[in-house]
Amino acid sequence: MFSPAASRNVKHWLFGYGSLIWRADFPYHERRPAAIRGWTRRFWQGSHDHRGTPGSPGRVVTLVSQTGTLCAGIAYQVAGDVFEHLDHREKNGYERVAVDIHLDGERGAGPRRVPGVTYIAPPGNEAFLGPADAEQIAAHIARASGPSGSNADYLFELAAALDALNVEDRHVTELASRVAALEKAS
Repeated sequence: MFSPAASRNVKHWLFGYGSLIWRADFPYHERRPAAIRGWTRRFWQGSHDHRGTPGSPGRVVTLVSQTGTLCAGIAYQVAGDVFEHLDHREKNGYERVAVDIHLDGERGAGPRRVPGVTYIAPPGNEAFLGPADAEQIAAHIARASGPSGSNADYLFELAAALDALNVEDRHVTELASRVAALEKAS
């Protein structure tokens, strides 16, 4: 697990691939499109505290290791004191993990690789729901809601944020389409 440097003013890079893309409720010095290699986004983590309840958890994204993949998102340059807030926000099974972040290039330059961290909910954590087929995941998302709002809104916000970044994520797109169809049918 990553531990911020002793100085709370030291800058660190943070990679966001889910709600951190569109809901940056923390101060940051810089925000850049970015990606990490070898990981893919999946709605396999339960949410008992934000998009669901302990008795009826929602489904939110985590990262799953997968060779040859590239997960796009947003990188934030933050001070070390931000992690106290983020550790609380990303509780419920998430851990800070060190990653190499590939920042989008500037003015025709290629991507720049920087060390950073992201939050991953690994298999085996108390809220991990694991894989299911798209129809089951969509039905789960369509009916879940928690203190931070409906699980469907989380999915639609993520789909819109990825679209704004010109990122194609088939898993997210398929789920958003299925949940929209379920909502239209009801």
